[in-house]
Amino acid sequence: MDTEQETHLLKQFEFLSKRPSADHSAYNCPADKLIEFSEHLLSKEGYDILKDVTAVDWLGEKVRFTVMYHVFSSTTYDYIRIAVDCLDNENPEVPSVVSLWAAADWHERETFDMFGIKFKNHPNLKRILMWDEYEYHPLRKDFPLAGIDCEFPGEDVADRVDVEVLSAPMMGGPFVSSCSGTSKKREPSAADQSWTEEKSK
Repeated sequence: MDTEQETHLLKQFEFLSKRPSADHSAYNCPADKLIEFSEHLLSKEGYDILKDVTAVDWLGEKVRFTVMYHVFSSTTYDYIRIAVDCLDNENPEVPSVVSLWAAADWHERETFDMFGIKFKNHPNLKRILMWDEYEYHPLRKDFPLAGIDCEFPGEDVADRVDVEVLSAPMMGGPFVSSCSGTSKKREPSAADQSWTEEKSK
């Protein structure tokens, strides 16, 4: 971590707060300031590559969803992590950064698809893994590991793969994990601990 850079950024952008991190510099940034901070990182600090966009579902917390951005400088080989809370748990939304980093296009679509978080001003925000009519978001913590039975979107798909919808071998979700404690305590566990495997646990 570049402590000099951290001090510089925190002083220049008073809306930022330092986020605990075991590896790279990380900051909490309000959603309405994301574009301003991202533009600075790209144009003034040399963070020219967006490596990843994902989210965390803090099910049960006051703020349920946090979007995470990982940006990289091809000059200094440094990473920065930006965390942006979605203030509306029912309709989570943050600004799109596609206008700054083109790579955000597919990353934001995947996050939208899997978590149901919308990216305002995204040029083509549609599902990228699941079909358009699918109403669930599989990476939300209240989505059961075994999935939710539903029909394929078209008869031609079901005929071609000769499969209806199969449940995962393990049931019992939603699966939850603690955010603190030892690694063993943070292992995901089923809410009801029921199983449908041939050999019981």
